[in-house]
Amino acid sequence: MFLKKLFLIAAAVAAFSGCSMMPAGNAASASPEVAAAAERLRIAMIDPTAAALGALVADDLSYGHSSGKVDTKASFIGDLVDGKSDFVAITITDQTIKVVDGQTAIVRHTLAADTNDSGKPGKVALKILGVWQKQGGSWKLLARQAVRI
Repeated sequence: MFLKKLFLIAAAVAAFSGCSMMPAGNAASASPEVAAAAERLRIAMIDPTAAALGALVADDLSYGHSSGKVDTKASFIGDLVDGKSDFVAITITDQTIKVVDGQTAIVRHTLAADTNDSGKPGKVALKILGVWQKQGGSWKLLARQAVRI
């Protein structure tokens, strides 16, 4: 009986010790927040406003397009708002999210889109790697790389 009580006490101490060592906002709880931010970005890319995009994109954004062009925050937002890069519809599939340290997340997905870049209809299929960072309590896109499939 004494060994059983000792075992239960040791198990309880181990369980509570593990909980206290978990960081606030651990990876499991952060993943839905990152997914929500990625979805807000998808919607903002279809119906772009500088305010909506600015709230989702980090000031230090590095956005590598499948064409080889690299955008900054200003050029990424400008091209979307001006219609140079115009997404009519975007479908995201096969999305995975890995929150690394509670402040950084790696998001991968497949993107299929109907486009109308500078008034020219088209379609695009891409594999996307996004790096999101928690800044000031919000998840922001820090880096993105697209590859044609």
